Amino acid sequence: MNKLFSMMLTALITLWLAGPAAAEVFSPTVFKLDNGLQVVVIEKHRSPVVTQMLWYKVGASDEPTGKTGMAHLLEHLMFKGTQKFPDGEFSAMLARHGGNENAFTALDYTGYHQTVSRDRLEMVMELEADRMRNLVLRSGDINTEREVILEERRQRIGNNPSGELRLQIDQALFPGDHAYGRPVIGWEADIVSITKQDLEAFYQQHYSPANAVLVVAGDVTPGEVKALAEKYYAPIKNGAAPIHAALPFPKKGKPSSVVLNDARVRQPSWNLSILAPSMSSDDKREIAALEVLDEVMGGGTTSRLYRALVVEQGIAVAAGARYASGARGPGRFLFYASPKPGVSLDALQSATAQEVEKFIEQGFVTGELARVKKRMLASAVYVRDELKSGAWALGGALAAGHSVMDVEGWPERIRTVTGEDIKKAARKLWRDPRRVSAKLLPAEPNSGGGG
Repeated sequence: MNKLFSMMLTALITLWLAGPAAAEVFSPTVFKLDNGLQVVVIEKHRSPVVTQMLWYKVGASDEPTGKTGMAHLLEHLMFKGTQKFPDGEFSAMLARHGGNENAFTALDYTGYHQTVSRDRLEMVMELEADRMRNLVLRSGDINTEREVILEERRQRIGNNPSGELRLQIDQALFPGDHAYGRPVIGWEADIVSITKQDLEAFYQQHYSPANAVLVVAGDVTPGEVKALAEKYYAPIKNGAAPIHAALPFPKKGKPSSVVLNDARVRQPSWNLSILAPSMSSDDKREIAALEVLDEVMGGGTTSRLYRALVVEQGIAVAAGARYASGARGPGRFLFYASPKPGVSLDALQSATAQEVEKFIEQGFVTGELARVKKRMLASAVYVRDELKSGAWALGGALAAGHSVMDVEGWPERIRTVTGEDIKKAARKLWRDPRRVSAKLLPAEPNSGGGG
């Protein structure tokens, strides 16, 4: 489930941050039920299909110390059933009616989604509302899913050099017991130690209307959604008030590095992760500046890094940048590159630094900023027309503690950000010592173009 979520979320958030060309992005209707459930409706009447997404404002970062992996384990168990719909009947009913479903766990939230024909929306709303407070947890199911997750962990981290390197980067970037330094899937010893009582307490505290966002997108009207939400979700009472973990920026420190050598590595790679502000920051202008910087440095084959390292210098097979600003806590800016045979990772790191320093010193060439903005604003026309994109973008933003206007006001922020704003943000980012340089290499450090 996590792998699918990661792939979809990366693609959709990238498109979301690319933004649309209108002042309003998805033009949602938003209202709140008396029990605190926030409801978002996005009308798309091109086909008689709807997507329901229920986002809980709880993820791996909310787990108590020593119980990592609990949010993900509970996500698996949510499919086991309630007294009303036991033994996987939720999924069986959905399949019988031609629908599809999935779920995901991330650092800041957990989500469940279904896509069905519009006349089956009431069915999935009843099913989802029922398991919000009526989940039945059984020891046998817990033990079965625990084993499934332990095997998933071995595949994603233990037997995957890239996964292991990502974990080492996170721990170096978020040292100590910072929640963002833990794996979403959990530490193996913690997963083994989770009890039925732990899961029941976590479920009762976090799975409640006031800690959730319901998004319905597709061939519906706000009136239809409100009537169904009042029927199925409004009667649900809240549990204990959720307590969210503090997610501060790590204190200033020295740059660090990690190197992983593994015989299974065929293509070496290098990346640099730098802590950056997220949408939780009050300075939305800086966020917009970093988004434009991301496009300038890493926006595909026309980006500065790709042109310099791949096309002009011919030292890399891939190069780019990526900015993740959607977190409830700190965000991060990533630079990355993979070498051609015979090229060291140190050479890629140096070439990347030269391009960034060049931009900080010289800024944009004539007409470049206008072209970048036009490309960013135009590209999201497609994502606005896609059925699920608004549900992912708005649901993810609200579940992470951001606002509708953080999404809807994006085009205006991109239009008004200046070249000087972007240079200033780039300089601040590049001078921040809270960074981790990472190398992934074959077993022999000097083979395969290693550094």
